[in-house]
Amino acid sequence: MNNEELLDMYALVISLIGLFLFALCIGFFRNKWYKRKLDRGEIDEMPGVTKQQEEGCCGQHEICEKESLLAAVSKEVEYYEDEHLDAYRGRTSDSYTSEEVEEFQDVLFTMRNDEVAGWVRSLQLRGVALPDELKDDVIMIVDERRSQAVHN
Repeated sequence: MNNEELLDMYALVISLIGLFLFALCIGFFRNKWYKRKLDRGEIDEMPGVTKQQEEGCCGQHEICEKESLLAAVSKEVEYYEDEHLDAYRGRTSDSYTSEEVEEFQDVLFTMRNDEVAGWVRSLQLRGVALPDELKDDVIMIVDERRSQAVHN
């Protein structure tokens, strides 16, 4: 190594140490500032580090795609012995009678839990809105399925 390369390496090391010390000072003064605000009663507690919530499925992986409720993930319409529900195409989710909701319930509660996300995605692609009365059930089934997949 020649002298010039050695000087460059020392400059880099010194720069990194300087950057570390600068960040350390900033952190120290930030904590001191928040402590002063806390002592004066301007804030109730010291702010902590917040973890970013998991954003969920990106739709780019086979398992995610299988569990996704988003119609944009897949453009393939799949029928789940529910062709008769196409008659409700174009209806809003709050416009179904109790008898019509039962038709959707019959399909939902006779399918396997791992098929629910695909069924909802298929309904979306076909322009059939899921009745409001079933949305909580669907979300619960899909969330339960996802948590089982994560823990297995």
